[in-house]
Amino acid sequence: MSSPRTRLRRLPKFYGRVGSWRFLIVTIGFESKILTREQCVQWCQARDRTRPLVFTNGVFDLLHRGHVTYLDEAAQLGADLIVAINTDASAKRLGKGPDRPLNTLADRQALLAALASVSIVTSFDEDTPYALIDQLKPDVLVKGGDYDMSTLAETALVESWGGRAVAIPFRHQRSTSALVRQIQGGAR
Repeated sequence: MSSPRTRLRRLPKFYGRVGSWRFLIVTIGFESKILTREQCVQWCQARDRTRPLVFTNGVFDLLHRGHVTYLDEAAQLGADLIVAINTDASAKRLGKGPDRPLNTLADRQALLAALASVSIVTSFDEDTPYALIDQLKPDVLVKGGDYDMSTLAETALVESWGGRAVAIPFRHQRSTSALVRQIQGGAR
């Protein structure tokens, strides 16, 4: 399997009719980057997989400049970037607020998959992505600058097979929680 980010592919075209109207249906290419957990594991285990494989995770509720800058920097650390998103239930357990996430898992996945820097988008329902990381065995684990990488169990896991963990400093000082407060009329 080649990377959706690097391979050239011909998208299927279908023609349909409604009454006298003829229309073209084209598959949306970025949606092919959204994989189930099982599909993602198979994708990572493919023999022709380019390395290094970079992994990051998060809720990514309201996509903002800080997110896309972070993801672009993460992608530059390897050949392919996998982004694992907390399911709606997992995101609610993080305690970010009673109405979070604002966007559904499917919508959050679609927005991330549409980014050129992202190779694959998947999801996880656990509180942490530890089990998923163990299945995927990425070469590089990336987190935002607010994490002390040395304290994360995921860091020790990735290092156990020779990988490394990297914290990318925040840029642009953006936060989804701050955006939600601003939208609701609160302070920045």
